[in-house]
Amino acid sequence: MKIKDKDRQLPLFETEDYSPPSILVVTKKERAEGPCSPFSKYIIYVDESGDHSLQSIDDNYPVFVLAFCIFHKRHYSEAIVPALEKFKFNHFGHDQVVLHENEIRKEKGAFNIFRSKEEKVQFLNELTHIIEFSNFILISCTIDKRALKKQVDLESNPYHTALGFCMETLYEFLKEKGEHQKKTFIVVECRGNKEDRELELEFRRISDGNNRLGIPLPFEVLFADKKAMSSGLQLADLVARPIGLKTVKPQQENRAFDVLTKKFYCDGGRNKLGQNFEGIGMKIHPAQESEKPR
Repeated sequence: MKIKDKDRQLPLFETEDYSPPSILVVTKKERAEGPCSPFSKYIIYVDESGDHSLQSIDDNYPVFVLAFCIFHKRHYSEAIVPALEKFKFNHFGHDQVVLHENEIRKEKGAFNIFRSKEEKVQFLNELTHIIEFSNFILISCTIDKRALKKQVDLESNPYHTALGFCMETLYEFLKEKGEHQKKTFIVVECRGNKEDRELELEFRRISDGNNRLGIPLPFEVLFADKKAMSSGLQLADLVARPIGLKTVKPQQENRAFDVLTKKFYCDGGRNKLGQNFEGIGMKIHPAQESEKPR
C-alpha cells in the first residue's frame, strides 16, 4: 500500500483542540491577580556568524554578524520547542542532535544523511517552515570589516561593537512592551575561557550604563555549553549566516533571509512587519548610505 505524503511524519504542531497541561494554562484573571514576577516575559538567545578578528579578512565572507532572537517565554516553551523536537524525531529518530547551520550546509556529522539533493531540499524547506511560522523578534548587527576605516574601529572588537548595538535595541523593544524594568536573560554560547571572560566584562560595562542610551540595562548574561540542547540557540545559529550573506551578496537569491524580513524589529509594530527594519532591527556597521539613520 502506498503511503501518502501527509502520513509520512507527525504534524509540526498540535491540532486546534489540543489543550496544554493545566499547569501551563494561565487565565487573564490569574495573570491580573498573580504576583508580579521580577523577570520579563522574554528570553533572548544569541549566536554569531563569521570571524570577529580584524587581523585577517575572508574575502568570501568579510563580515561578522551577531543575532539576537527574542522569544516570548510561553510561546517558546509551548510551540517552538515541541516543533523542533518533532522535526528531529522525524528526520533522525531521536532528539540528541544539535542543529548547526555550518554542519547542515556542509553535510557533516549527523547531517550526512541525505541520499539526494531533493532530500536535502525537503529537510531545509521543513526547517525554514518552522522558522517562518515561529513567532520571535530578530535584532542583528553586521560588522562589515571591509568598510572599517577609522582607527577607533580598527582597534575595536567587532563582537563587542555588535553587542552594544543589539543590547541598546533590545532595551528599546522591551520598553515598548513595558518589560524594560524587569530582569531579562540573554543566553550566549561558550566560546572559550578567555573570550567568555572578555565578553562578560564588556556585557557588564554596557549594562552598567556605558551605552548610547546612557542608562543601566537590566540584563543578565548566561553562558551555555556548545553541546546544550537549546532550541533557542539552535534557531539563532540558523538565522545569523543568511543575514551576513545579504550584506556580502545582496543580489544573490536568499530565501532564508526573505523569511527573516518579517522577524526584524521595525518601526510601526506588527502592522509594518517586513518594512523599515534597516538601521533599526537590522544594523550594519559602518552604516551603508542606503540605511535609514537613527
